[in-house]
Amino acid sequence: METLLIVVIVLALVFDFINGFHDAANSIATVVSTKVLSPLTAVLWAAMFNFLAYWIFELKVADTVAKTVHADNITLVVVIAGLVAAIIWNLLTWWLGIPSSSSHTLIGGFAGAGIAHAGGFDAIQIDKIMPTIYFIVLAPVIGMILSYIVAAITMQICRRSNPSKVDSSFRKLQLLSSALYSLGHGGNDAQKVIGIIAAAMLSHGLIADIHHIPSWVPLACYSAIAAGTMFGGWKIVKTMGQKVTKLTPFEGFSAETAGAITLFVTQYFKIPVSTTHTITGSIIGVGLTKRISAVRWGVTIKLIWAWVLTIPISGLLAALFYKILEAVIGQS
Repeated sequence: METLLIVVIVLALVFDFINGFHDAANSIATVVSTKVLSPLTAVLWAAMFNFLAYWIFELKVADTVAKTVHADNITLVVVIAGLVAAIIWNLLTWWLGIPSSSSHTLIGGFAGAGIAHAGGFDAIQIDKIMPTIYFIVLAPVIGMILSYIVAAITMQICRRSNPSKVDSSFRKLQLLSSALYSLGHGGNDAQKVIGIIAAAMLSHGLIADIHHIPSWVPLACYSAIAAGTMFGGWKIVKTMGQKVTKLTPFEGFSAETAGAITLFVTQYFKIPVSTTHTITGSIIGVGLTKRISAVRWGVTIKLIWAWVLTIPISGLLAALFYKILEAVIGQS
């Protein structure tokens, strides 16, 4: 059991690291595409705030993820299978340059392995899964609406200002909005991995609840996602920052601010949302302030397909890996 628990922790931190460079684009695409920061400076900036989120957010999202599968259906093999499936899907979508949701692949993998173990959907806690499903649609829509509102209000405020001064001001403000978004990204995504490790520990009676998790676990998770962010995911940065719509510093500020607000609010309500979906919706929102054709809808539709498929494919992969692992090492 100790060996399998070590495997769970290692795989969870590997996933967290991959999550960081897979989702680095969420935090830095706008500041890189608007040339406010160089790619290297941008990833260092984002990574720092990913880590600082450790001292800001309570473990609300982690608690939700830990309870995705009923406690009596959680085994270390279930957790391992879910993590392996999530890692494979994340690496595949990163290689293809598709900004899919690391959050959804992790939850889908965990749920799929739990269902395979129990032999039915009774394994999962529907009240924990359904908000995540709803926010596949709601997160980008909320981000889009908020960014449109922020952009519209800001345009009104700045309509009589000198364009070069406006551009200069929003280059500075983008540092703030990017920092806030990176805080939300770290607080949201690192906590999902904390929740997975907590589920493994809870299943074997090593902790009483999420609030008794050893401090080294969240510290390791926040460190892993920050390290991953520093490596960046340049293919996805290109998709997010250049292919969805062309951004200016003013528009980048509006998108990041809307995304940060969405993440802070959903974090408060314990809802594990996709940072990828959120920032994509926010970028679309600022594109719509110009005209509908400013958004490259062909690219957007491809992204939506990836979002729809992530949970079911991750779940199926995890179920397959669970059956293989069960045959090899049993149901530990």
